[in-house]
Amino acid sequence: MKNLTDSFLSLGLWSSAGSFGFNTDILATNPINLSVVLGLLIFFGKGVCASCLFQEILKTIRNSEELRRGAIEQLEKARARLRKVEMEADQFRVNGYSDIEREKSNLINSTYQTLEQFEIYKNETIRFEQQRASNQVRQRVFQQALKGALGTLTSSLNNELHLRTINANIGMFGTLTEIID
Repeated sequence: MKNLTDSFLSLGLWSSAGSFGFNTDILATNPINLSVVLGLLIFFGKGVCASCLFQEILKTIRNSEELRRGAIEQLEKARARLRKVEMEADQFRVNGYSDIEREKSNLINSTYQTLEQFEIYKNETIRFEQQRASNQVRQRVFQQALKGALGTLTSSLNNELHLRTINANIGMFGTLTEIID
């Protein structure tokens, strides 16, 4: 072991002389050692890292493909729902227009029927007013005739004619009572 230590020491002395050896100055040798170790790791480990990186890239691509397929499926579902909603909206619109037309037709028919009823009521009112006016005219004519007849009777009625009329009426009354009994 002593020989080994001596050989390291002798190599340390040679390095200061410009020959190959170990540098025992830690601050000076660390960057060199690190660069050598990193160089060896990169040279020998790039295949391992590349395959790991390649696997990670493939995994990411697969995940993105799955996400893309899921997004496409959701997009298709959303489009199908949109088409369904548009069809329902068109159906509501068509039904709404047909309901409006039906209500319009019903309103026109109802208005026409109401106008017909008003026409019937108007005609009945006119007939009623004509009958009432006719009855009033008849009543006035009858009253005028009665007044004229009474005037004629009172002016031309004397006692004898008055007694004969009373006797005739009593006779008719007696005949009626006999028929009733």
